[in-house]
Amino acid sequence: MWKCLAVPVVALAALPWSAPAAQNGADEKPQLCVGNYQTEEQAKEQLARFARTYSNAAEWQQRAQRIREGILRGAELLPLPKRCPLNPIVHSKREYQGYSVENVAFESLPGVFVTGNLYRPTKGTGPFPGILCPHGHWSDPADYGRFRPDMQKRCAMFARMGAVVFAYDMVGYGDWANAGWEHKGQKVFKLQLWDSIRAVDYLTSRSDVDPKRIAVTGASGGGTQSFMLTAVDDRVAVSIPVVMVSAHFFGGCVCESGMPVHKSKTHETSNVEIAAVAAPRPMLLVSDGKDWTKNTPEVEYPYIRNIYQMFGAADKVEYAHFPDEGHDYGRSKRLPAYRFLAKHLGLSLTEVQDANGNISEDFVVIEPKDKLYVFNAEHPRPANAVDGKAEELPWTW
Repeated sequence: MWKCLAVPVVALAALPWSAPAAQNGADEKPQLCVGNYQTEEQAKEQLARFARTYSNAAEWQQRAQRIREGILRGAELLPLPKRCPLNPIVHSKREYQGYSVENVAFESLPGVFVTGNLYRPTKGTGPFPGILCPHGHWSDPADYGRFRPDMQKRCAMFARMGAVVFAYDMVGYGDWANAGWEHKGQKVFKLQLWDSIRAVDYLTSRSDVDPKRIAVTGASGGGTQSFMLTAVDDRVAVSIPVVMVSAHFFGGCVCESGMPVHKSKTHETSNVEIAAVAAPRPMLLVSDGKDWTKNTPEVEYPYIRNIYQMFGAADKVEYAHFPDEGHDYGRSKRLPAYRFLAKHLGLSLTEVQDANGNISEDFVVIEPKDKLYVFNAEHPRPANAVDGKAEELPWTW
């Protein structure tokens, strides 16, 4: 289930990122929609009320634009900050059966390094599709962030199928934690969304990546990152938010609901509509029966499908529901993701099928956590890297 990392280091809320008060509506208090913000019945009534505000694709697009602006304004990202050079760091390439792994960092802001692992195919010349893989709030040292076996498996599988894949740390996890950053404070939503936008910048800057075939998929908090990024960045062509799109649950961590991105004096929406902003781009919803996505077949999916239908694109949105399962990105949930991305990105399923034609993950090598860190004694953090414990941070937005 959902867990939030607690590391004894400085809070993001103290950082000097505040936008002018007028940007959020004079002195109005933020209107946050957090966790189980409303009952399931209230959620259905809210969706029905939203649906009455549009009746065709053009009217939905107008609403989608207000939703997009509401997210960016609530996250203090409207207008978007000036993009600094990425200054990518790539090292320690390892080759396995049909894929390779490298340790990667780039600057999302001056001195602020987004860290992760790049998985690439060892066959073909590209340009390949690019897939972003944000992770969720799994914080147990033995089952942690982008180092989790399920993360490594899907990233390796996507790479062997023919994609360049970037798995990256949430703020306060992985390499961030080693530099004194933590995963709490209201502004973590702002920084994570910006990091995801810059991760698209990184993939599309690579000569081996096709900028028209970018996808994102993650589970839990990574699912929130997936649909938030897709809503605000049209470069994302395909999305698979896993176990997170819910009409009544808005995310329980500040990185999901700590800023007024769902409700303000100029807009009101829910995660269902935010996910639907993807229309008519292909999207797969993955859900289960033991968390807040239990109603997907009857509530969330029909609402989103209706929007896709307005574009004549009902065939581009699908769902995979597992009524007897819980909150994870397990093998049963990964299988439909493999098929969906193969279909819409032009990836090869035959590269991951066994002699009987079944999809197999047996070839994936699960690397130890220490091998996946970007910065260590051999590869120290750059001299300009911002320490999360710093009292003053050297940038303004």
